[in-house]
Amino acid sequence: MTADTPSAPVLWQPTEEVREATRLAAFAREVAARRGLDLDPGDYDAIWRWSVEHLDQFWADVAVWSGVLPERVPDDRVLTRREMPGAEWFPDATVNYAEQALRHATDAHPALIAVAEDTEPVEVSWAELRAQVGAFAATLRRLGVQRGDRVVGYLPNVPEAVVAFLGAASIGAVWSSCAPDFGTRAVLDRFAQIEPTVLVAVDGYRFNGKAHDRREVVAELRAALPTVRTTVAVPRLFPDEVPDGAMPWADAVADRQDPVFEALPFEHPLWIVYSSGTTGLPKGIVHGHGGVALEEHKQLGLHGDVGPGDRFYWYASTAWIMWNIATSALLRGATVVVHDGAPAYPSVDAQFALAARTGITYLGTSAGYLIACEKAGIRPGETHDLSALRVIGSTGSPLPASAFHWVYDAVGGDVFLSSASGGTDVATGFIGSTLLLPVTAGELQRPMLGVAAAAWNEAGEPVVGELGELVITEPMPSMPLYFWNDADGTRYREAYFEPWPGVWRHGDWMEVTDRGTCIITGRSDSTLNRGGVRMGTADIYAAVESFPEIADCVVLGVEQRDGGYWMPLFVQMAPGAELTDELAGRIRAAIRSSASPRHVPDEILVAPGVPHTRTGKRLEVPLKRLFQGVPPEKAVNPGAVDDASLVEHYIGLARERGAR
Repeated sequence: MTADTPSAPVLWQPTEEVREATRLAAFAREVAARRGLDLDPGDYDAIWRWSVEHLDQFWADVAVWSGVLPERVPDDRVLTRREMPGAEWFPDATVNYAEQALRHATDAHPALIAVAEDTEPVEVSWAELRAQVGAFAATLRRLGVQRGDRVVGYLPNVPEAVVAFLGAASIGAVWSSCAPDFGTRAVLDRFAQIEPTVLVAVDGYRFNGKAHDRREVVAELRAALPTVRTTVAVPRLFPDEVPDGAMPWADAVADRQDPVFEALPFEHPLWIVYSSGTTGLPKGIVHGHGGVALEEHKQLGLHGDVGPGDRFYWYASTAWIMWNIATSALLRGATVVVHDGAPAYPSVDAQFALAARTGITYLGTSAGYLIACEKAGIRPGETHDLSALRVIGSTGSPLPASAFHWVYDAVGGDVFLSSASGGTDVATGFIGSTLLLPVTAGELQRPMLGVAAAAWNEAGEPVVGELGELVITEPMPSMPLYFWNDADGTRYREAYFEPWPGVWRHGDWMEVTDRGTCIITGRSDSTLNRGGVRMGTADIYAAVESFPEIADCVVLGVEQRDGGYWMPLFVQMAPGAELTDELAGRIRAAIRSSASPRHVPDEILVAPGVPHTRTGKRLEVPLKRLFQGVPPEKAVNPGAVDDASLVEHYIGLARERGAR
């Protein structure tokens, strides 16, 4: 798709009544009246231009509109340092994310609806959620947890994860989580570097109808994390067992009480999430209370039109930033549906069945799931009562045009399909959706409010109608405060601000059409990103390299034009060794257990060798680009390769596979 193809099919068009009723239009009317602006509440592009040209005004108005800050902040005290990195937001303000998330308590609808593969849905009232958060926060205080201490969760997507996170946030402790399908090494790569004081851990989980015992992993984590003073044991598979020396979850939340919220600086650390770890240990990305609260109100409220009475769902594990974002729907007063289980169990239409069963109004999922539904030929709109459903959200990877058509054909013509692209790095979207504009097949609608996004060529010039690097040229309040253990900010600058100092380079390929829509074609780096769950190649290599039969290896994550995702593992065999079916099975098992079952390669292929840069790094990105159809002369610089002859094997295979 290029900018000179204006005939991209329009699949959904907002009526004037829909536009006028949106929260964004109401917000624009309020802003225009207060500031004396000529701002058309139905013109998204005009609102966006104002939002990026007047960041101080925009975010000051979001802070008041959302209720995050009760009193208006003067425009000159909003963004007191307008640079990247190092932007300073609202230096005089105090915010507590947990207080914001729990201030919507009501008896009108529940705070949470918990669903799992082996239980009926369970509602958690706002009053009960507040009481449990207060109890857990009091327990943390009794344990001596201080502001800035780290509390970590090895948990599935269950209410206990929400309670533990909000309890930690309420006292100013810093939260971090990993999903229980991660192996011991993958978890330690993340948790060991942040030195947690409390570990909240589950004994197992259910996935695809099978129970997975994690007691041994939890024991290994406790032994390997010397800073953990207390382990809080969450029962899932073995309700009558508590590890020696651990505190039962029931005891940690027994003393129900209203939370006491610490008044925290706007940029006080809220949570630590992680980069994929492509070139080493995953980087600990630190976000702040105030920036996240404002961004989620903008993303969910102004873009998603989410508010009280909505039932918000996003299929996610606690290792994916979408869990953090879904939990943030509490900020909007919505009911959050938490789902502990496989995305397509007991059948591929499981998420649509769940939507019908629980009255979900906003169903968020991955592009991969929608593609799987399309390929399976299911028609959820005919087999399930989706009358409550008004929005389907998709992220994690590009959604192909065919899946757009499937949604409007098989789910319903009235549903709003919101395809968005963002990142763990900012806990929000860069390119997203708005009810003020039409939905066109295969395209994302626009850059989001307050996001100065563009596609740049190699010369650092904005381009239209051709692929460029997605860049952000102005600060956002949810950009990382810093990376953990990066005192001078070197790793932070290297991650985002090269080759253009002061400009955020995200690592996505993007095309901006002459109609203003955007097309994301995949990562320009080597992160493995399957179904939105990111993992670095280092975890895969650690598992594979333990086999003496393997001399070297390289794994690629290749986004394909039809919306598919191909993840091959190329192995160079040790002298005299052969890749038998039995060895391949053991390699897959090792990756599944020590790294992630979601990142088991699609194919294991023997190669004559693995090319590296002259500094010893595997040539991941150039090889990936070959399989995405980039011409060899543009994908690989032979002068930068230790053995350029090895690249010929991959060029030939890419041609055989029909990469284009």
